[in-house]
Amino acid sequence: MLGCRFEGDGEVRIADVSNLEKAGEGDLVFLGQARLRKKLEETRASAAIIPPGETFRRIPVLIAENPQLAFVKAVEIFFKPYRLEPGVHPSAQVAPTARLGKNVAVGALSFIGDEVEVGEGAVIFPLVSIYPRVKIGEKAVIHSHVSIREGVRIGNRVILHNGAVVGSDGFGYIKLEDGSYRKIAQKGTVVIEDDVEIGANTAVDRAALGETIIRRGAKIDNLVQVAHNVELGENTVLAGQVGIAGSSRVGKNVVMGGQVGVADHVNIGDDAIIAAQSGVHKDIPPAAIVAGSPPLDINEWRKMCVILPQLYDFIKDMKRLKAKVEELEKSLK
Repeated sequence: MLGCRFEGDGEVRIADVSNLEKAGEGDLVFLGQARLRKKLEETRASAAIIPPGETFRRIPVLIAENPQLAFVKAVEIFFKPYRLEPGVHPSAQVAPTARLGKNVAVGALSFIGDEVEVGEGAVIFPLVSIYPRVKIGEKAVIHSHVSIREGVRIGNRVILHNGAVVGSDGFGYIKLEDGSYRKIAQKGTVVIEDDVEIGANTAVDRAALGETIIRRGAKIDNLVQVAHNVELGENTVLAGQVGIAGSSRVGKNVVMGGQVGVADHVNIGDDAIIAAQSGVHKDIPPAAIVAGSPPLDINEWRKMCVILPQLYDFIKDMKRLKAKVEELEKSLK
């Protein structure tokens, strides 16, 4: 089932999966890093997934080029996420003009507006609000308390976690002469491509004009803000509390650590990595690894972090040296 080579007692029964420390009889574990070998030797698990070249054989082993990936597949054998059975709950409100595909599930007290299209096998949990003209792809999963605003387009196999808001108005205002603000109508939309996952209480704002776009395979954590007209590239990952301001462009395979802030109209190149709590106000080239605010190359940033705690002592030494130099200058005169 996992495509692994097996060595050991094939009669051992595996009933569940666990980690190295908490595993017991009947559990399957994996060795992902060589530094955890001692924990593997001490585990009470009944079998383990290990990499090629690993000599451990105290219990039966499955040998995989990527033990973590094999373990993830094993987890899927033993664990199936909770899903509603197909059908529309009697308390849900579905507009007469909405179109639901085969085997769609709609939970209690959910609302589906006019001209909404929901693809085959999609699951809409209780208390979801879907505005008119939304399109949702096949096998999408929309968890409770998600709000999807008018005209948003969501692809196949997209997962929206609890409390996510997709298509809310972008933060657009003009300051008037009297100091008040006039709202700029946000007439655009949001496009979320296939296989995207968006975490709990994350907001993706609709474009002022055109589209805010989340490209295929992107993964967004909880409590993230994606502003109007942002474009997020394929397979990009945003950790918790990242904020991306309007009209920024993020390339493919980008990784942003927690609490990264990105200013408006910034371009971030493919494969870039931005360390946690960095503040990005300028373009980042492809494959760069940066940290800090303003962002520096990660190696320069590490040097700065080493120097900063010593700065006070450097200043004191400089003051002492300056005083001695002044004394010498006086004596020479």
